Amino acid sequence: MLQRSKTRPQQQLSLGQRLLRDKALLLFALPGTALIIAFHYVPLLGNVIAFKDYQPFLGISGSDWSGWANFAVIFNGDPAFLRALKNTLILTSLQSVFVFPAPILLALLLNSLFSERIKRIAQSILYLPHFMSWVIVVALFQQMLGGSGLLNNYLRSHDLATIDIIGNSELFHVLLTSQIIWKDTGWATILFLAALSQIDSQLYEASSVDGASRTRQLWHVTLPGLRGIIILLFILRLGDSLTVGFEQIILQQQAVGRDVSEVLDTYVYNNGVIGGAWGVAAAVGLVKGLVGVALVLAANKVAHIFGEQGVYQR
Repeated sequence: MLQRSKTRPQQQLSLGQRLLRDKALLLFALPGTALIIAFHYVPLLGNVIAFKDYQPFLGISGSDWSGWANFAVIFNGDPAFLRALKNTLILTSLQSVFVFPAPILLALLLNSLFSERIKRIAQSILYLPHFMSWVIVVALFQQMLGGSGLLNNYLRSHDLATIDIIGNSELFHVLLTSQIIWKDTGWATILFLAALSQIDSQLYEASSVDGASRTRQLWHVTLPGLRGIIILLFILRLGDSLTVGFEQIILQQQAVGRDVSEVLDTYVYNNGVIGGAWGVAAAVGLVKGLVGVALVLAANKVAHIFGEQGVYQR
C-alpha cells in the first residue's frame, strides 16, 4: 500500500538566520543605504532651524530658539509667500495636466510602431534631451525663441512682426511647461514601455478575434495593463508636486521678474541664502515637505480603496 508522504511545514527562520542567509544581498545594498541615510535622512535634522533664530556664525546649537515665529509668513499670509504659493500651484496644475500624461501618450505611440529599428532610433533621439543640463536647455530655447533668436530673425527677414516669448511674463508658465515636456518626456517613457511589454499578447489576439478595434483594445487591454504603474507614479508625483524646478526657474527669473516666476523653492533660496532669513526659509521648506508627505499618504489611501497597491501595501 502506498503511503502519502507528509510534508513538514517550513521552519520559521529567526532574524539572525535570515540576516546570515541574505548577507550577500545586504552587503550589496549597504553602500546605497549609507548614501541615502547620509544625504537624505541626516539632513532632515537641520529642520530644527525652522524653530530657531538661526545665525550661521553661531551655528545651530548657539542660535536662540524662536518657537513658531518663523512660520508667521505662512500663517499670517505674507504677500511674497502667497505669490510664490500661487505660482507653485499654477505650475503644479499645468504639469499634472500636460507633463504627466505626455510620457504615457508617447509610449503608446512608440509601442504602435511595427519596425523595431525605427522604434530604437526614435527612442535614442527622444532620450537625448534628458541628459542635457538645464543651462543648456534654457540656452537652446533662448537661441530659438529669444528676441534675437532663430524664430524672430526669420520673421524680421520676411518683414513680419516679432514674437516676444522668452521675456513675456504672460507666457512664462507655458514656456516652463513646454521645456519640461521637451526635456523629460522621452526619458519618462522607459517605465511605460517596460509595462507595455509585460501585457500578454494573447489578450490582444483574443480581443481581435472578438472584433475589437484598435481603440477598444487600447481602452480595455492596454490602459488597464498600465493602470498600476500610472497610479504609482502619480502618487509619487503628488509627493513632489510642490517642487516645480528650481534650477530651470532661477535661470530665467531675471528675464520676467519675480512676480510670475517666484515659487516656493526660489522663495526659500532668495530669502534664506540671499536674504539671510534662514529660519523663515527652513520653515517654508519644512511645511512644503510635510504637505508632500500628506499628499502621498492620502493618495495611497485612495489607491487602496480602488483596489490598487499604491506605494506600499495596507
